[in-house]
Amino acid sequence: MITKVVQWGEAKVRLTWNPDTQLPPRHLITSAHAFCFQDGKLLLVNLNHRGWDGHMEQGETPTECVKREAYEEGYVRGSCFLLGHIVVDHSANPKWDESSPYPKIGYQVFYRMDIEQVLDFEGKYESVERIFINPNEVIDYYHDWNELYQEILYRAINHHRH
Repeated sequence: MITKVVQWGEAKVRLTWNPDTQLPPRHLITSAHAFCFQDGKLLLVNLNHRGWDGHMEQGETPTECVKREAYEEGYVRGSCFLLGHIVVDHSANPKWDESSPYPKIGYQVFYRMDIEQVLDFEGKYESVERIFINPNEVIDYYHDWNELYQEILYRAINHHRH
């Protein structure tokens, strides 16, 4: 496990990567993420400065969220495999209180998607382009990259369907 304290706005938040493939409690999952691969290349989508996560809709599972977001933003479909989660801990965050939109301890779940279908890119939602890159070059595109993401990407690269 890797832990990092990050600055989110005015708050300090403790993030811990946990490679456990059991989903945390659904009501504490705040977002779902995926590293999507085709032929060893990593899909990147330009989301108009929104970030690269998907927020779950009412009644949606994390896997359903990842598949929906992959289709809506990247125009791809595929199979998902849970890699683990980041524990987002606001315990030492003086800005957090009971009215916060996020739980004191929440979870961001991460998947690997093996792309099985690449559809025509239409840009109807928030994305303006998609590209496929060598995964080792992701830091050149994603400027908030950190060691937690690197560890998750490493796990995604080394997780192959058997």
